[in-house]
Amino acid sequence: MIAIGSDHGGYKLKEEIKKYLEEKNIEYKDYGTFNEERTDYPIYAKKVAQAIQKKEADKGILVCRSGYGMVVCANKFKGIRAASISDEVSAKFAKSDDDINVITLGADYLTTNKAICIIRNWIAEEFKGGRYKERLNMIEEIEKENMK
Repeated sequence: MIAIGSDHGGYKLKEEIKKYLEEKNIEYKDYGTFNEERTDYPIYAKKVAQAIQKKEADKGILVCRSGYGMVVCANKFKGIRAASISDEVSAKFAKSDDDINVITLGADYLTTNKAICIIRNWIAEEFKGGRYKERLNMIEEIEKENMK
């Protein structure tokens, strides 16, 4: 299950991503926004991050104009490993090396086709484990120390 969310700047791209997910029979839940009326991205980053924390979703996709505000906000939640992704290669390594569970996309910088290629690569990639898992364990320890 993928939790998906956007602010007003990412709304149109989010709607196109949803069409792709539906075509591929990939289960998702839309956490908003539901129109292009001005809103604030932290609202939706929080909803998606909390859905993953509550195990309502396995991973998340967040879309705003740049992808940067969303990534900052999502990474404030324990257990969330978010990355702003702008190409297919980054999507692959974000998943294989760092088991990124939330990707953020910048609607101002990506075409629909590019965003879908990124998502396809991210979903298809497997986490390597091994020494990479050891690093994630280190990150979890840092979270325990700093996220009370």
